[in-house]
Amino acid sequence: MKIIIAGAGEVGFHLAKLLSFESQNITLIDTNREALAHADANLDIRVVRGDSTSIAVLKDSQVSETDLVIAVTSSETTNITVCVLAKQLGAKRTIARISNTEFIDRKDEVGFEKFGIDELISPESLASNEIELLLSQSAFNENYEFENGALSMIGLNLSRTSAFVGKSVKEMAKVYPELQFVPIALQRFGTQYTIIPRGDTQFKEGDQVYFTTVDKGDDQIFKLSGKSKQEIKNVMILGGSKIGYKTAKDLCKTGFNVKLIESSKDKAFEIADDIPSCLVINGDGRNVDLLSEESIEDMDAFIAVTGNSETNIMSCLMAKSKGVKKAIALVENMDYFQLSHSIGIDTLINKKLLAANNIFRYVRRGEVVAMTKLNNMNAELLEFMVSSHSKVCNRKIKDLDFPASAIIGGVIRNGEGIIALGDFEIKNGDRVVVCCLPQSIGKVEKLFI
Repeated sequence: MKIIIAGAGEVGFHLAKLLSFESQNITLIDTNREALAHADANLDIRVVRGDSTSIAVLKDSQVSETDLVIAVTSSETTNITVCVLAKQLGAKRTIARISNTEFIDRKDEVGFEKFGIDELISPESLASNEIELLLSQSAFNENYEFENGALSMIGLNLSRTSAFVGKSVKEMAKVYPELQFVPIALQRFGTQYTIIPRGDTQFKEGDQVYFTTVDKGDDQIFKLSGKSKQEIKNVMILGGSKIGYKTAKDLCKTGFNVKLIESSKDKAFEIADDIPSCLVINGDGRNVDLLSEESIEDMDAFIAVTGNSETNIMSCLMAKSKGVKKAIALVENMDYFQLSHSIGIDTLINKKLLAANNIFRYVRRGEVVAMTKLNNMNAELLEFMVSSHSKVCNRKIKDLDFPASAIIGGVIRNGEGIIALGDFEIKNGDRVVVCCLPQSIGKVEKLFI
């Protein structure tokens, strides 16, 4: 697949890195000589120095033969312009990174496709949505919904009191035959290996396990995992960034009590004017005395979204030490993901990873309608649309030549989520959720083409 990425910043470089690992034909365009030199030295891609809104530069990058143009510069206007030009010059599909979330909220009303923009993504909006989803499932450290919750993916760490610990997948199925969920991936405590569970796979204390579940199945997981549902009402947000602002605004709309701490006086007053129902405090969120004065111990959740990853991590650790139930930190360094559970922070989120997940489904073959990568795990979760000519159509799951390093997590049929076992027959129009390791992605894609 031939892909042009406009913008060699954090999101652009991260995307180029992930896509180059998959042997995609990548061209990276930017005006920054140092950023391009770094990309050229570390990635197997072609780099072009120049203005991505230049028709000559786009033609030099062979835009007319390109399958996908991804514009992720820091300028929203540049990204929109690049996509419009690229489409007119023959690119098959375009994606623009934007910062104005109003564009996403009203994209159907405006009809960006008419201008040549097939998809809009906002890393800040994605991060804010991720935070809201995590707060709604407070006992879990990862969450992703398919088809408005018809099927959900949830991740949690198994404690010693969990009913899963010491039992195999098969034994759990026998003891609890009416289960409304299925394990799709796990990682042993202290290792970096991702395991796709089979019948004889045994759960152990400290495992980070991912399940797919139908509506109400999360109640069963709460019960069996030894975790209790915790109502989250009082939320403290550190940082009035775009993510902090959007999260505060959305949470206030849904009835949460929100306190937001912002060090910039001007920005604090601006947020206070825009969100009257949010209590905005102008101060340094790293100040323990300030947090104590603002009753951090009475908070149900603490969300750190400043521009500094270390500040976010340290403030979340401090919040946990004060008894806050849920701590979420925004980080830029991907290496920090490996530390999150071991150091006691519930969830780390990363804008680059969220944006990459959102874009990756356009790179996959077959009718991929949704996709996410599991945090800190070498696995992908893909939602395929089954067509009449797909190899899986009108066949039972047990009869499929499905690779061992992949598993069907569930099926959505007519808007209803189903935990599909071996005797389930896949039909035209079904949406099938699959979890797979990188080595099996190609084989799985061929089944849905």
